Amino acid sequence: MRLKYSDVTPEAVYLDRRAFMVGAAALLVTGTAADAAAPPEPAPLAATPNPKFHLADPPTKYEAASSYNNFYEFGTDKGDPVRHAATLKPRPWSVVVDGLVAKPQRLDIDEILKAAPLEERVYSLRCVEGWSMVIPWIGYPLAALLARAAPTSKAKYVEFTTLKDPEQFPAQKPGLFGLGGGLDWPYTEGLRLDEALHPLTLLTVGMYGKALPNQNGAPVRVVIPWKYGFKSAKSIVRIRLTDDEPKTAWNKAAPQEYGFYSNVNPTVDHPRWSQATERRIGEFRRRKTLMFNGYADQVASLYTGMDLRKLY
Repeated sequence: MRLKYSDVTPEAVYLDRRAFMVGAAALLVTGTAADAAAPPEPAPLAATPNPKFHLADPPTKYEAASSYNNFYEFGTDKGDPVRHAATLKPRPWSVVVDGLVAKPQRLDIDEILKAAPLEERVYSLRCVEGWSMVIPWIGYPLAALLARAAPTSKAKYVEFTTLKDPEQFPAQKPGLFGLGGGLDWPYTEGLRLDEALHPLTLLTVGMYGKALPNQNGAPVRVVIPWKYGFKSAKSIVRIRLTDDEPKTAWNKAAPQEYGFYSNVNPTVDHPRWSQATERRIGEFRRRKTLMFNGYADQVASLYTGMDLRKLY
């Protein structure tokens, strides 16, 4: 029998059904949506605005930036992080800085907060799926924290490791319908040392005048605004300096789709979609994707002589 177009399930219905199925599976992690506890309201966090790093575009509404997230430790749906974020306990918390450093150390979150003056920077963050946000982040250059540990001359890369704790990150539990995206926990990410030391790379502890919400990577994450958002590791417990390129979570899971550098580059498509345009959350029309997410003047020199189509 030959099907007519009218016999085919409409795309919107299919997507609604798929969203329902994913959401229903996600609820197995922590119970029903009604039973899920709301994440705690973040505490106010004062910071001095830095006009040198201030995107002119209006910020994304806080409600959107704190409820539409990729954080696979809570599930793969964009609403999973805020639904399940109450399971994360951001205090007590400490971060180990070790590897090829002269002064390895473990820093409590309060020590991290006081390690350098906090400043507010308005950055755009571009997601690999084609959406972006403008967020007033609070933090200070990652370089300031790395300086405390004194990297040795052998250090060439920086590896970030996210907390691994299935009680706090329910999607890390095995066998839950792939809710964690099939990643190899703990989540790891990495930068070349010169990228990590660049003034734009922000060790981030807050946003919108508040401490980081759990669903946005509390209590400490990094933000690298010229790279796709998955490079900005969340809920960090270890920063390790190495002489070898770190094995990163998404590169291990799908190397044909996610390279080590992951710079925003509109000329390099994801295998399953174009990267030439993006949609800013809160806007209807798509806009052209800018090279290095609009930060080319600041960071292009880091990649002089590199083939950015091959080293994606």
